Amino acid sequence: MSKQRWVFEPGHTDAQFSVRHMMITNVRGHFKNVEGFIEIDPDNPTDVTVEATMKTAELWSGDTYRDDHLRNADFFDVENHPEITFKGSQAIYEGQNDLTLSGELTIKGITKPVILEVQDLGRWDTPFWEDGEDKGPITRAGFTATTCINRQDFDVSWNGALDKGGVVVGDKVDITIDVEALHTPT
Repeated sequence: MSKQRWVFEPGHTDAQFSVRHMMITNVRGHFKNVEGFIEIDPDNPTDVTVEATMKTAELWSGDTYRDDHLRNADFFDVENHPEITFKGSQAIYEGQNDLTLSGELTIKGITKPVILEVQDLGRWDTPFWEDGEDKGPITRAGFTATTCINRQDFDVSWNGALDKGGVVVGDKVDITIDVEALHTPT
């Protein structure tokens, strides 16, 4: 059997990050409208290809000043690096609905290996509205993936010092990706 193709529905797929701020709290941000696809062999589910792209200019943290700072060269440098990408190719199933997905994350032109912990949320046949018309049913699949990176590995390195050895921004970044994918029969 050939691979099945699932295309991310951008309006329902996003990536979130959380990083320690001022040593006492976490700040969160989002990249909405993540684009990408999953290709998987149903007879051999470890044979998978996943690609995802986030537009760095679409970053949103809820604070305009902070968003502008995150978009400049101190952090994501959106003018020179308009996208963050992930390419995954090796899945290892840890249970019926849990797997790890190994791949490469590229931020600011720097590519590093990462492992995503993925929870498969299942499949469901649903309506599919396009131009005011239900063109369904269409099968949707849902996934939640998490990982943790060190932002210094990707040259996202701006910081400020606080007293007693503290820093304005922590190095550890927790990432959560929520995917809603549509099956696109070939």
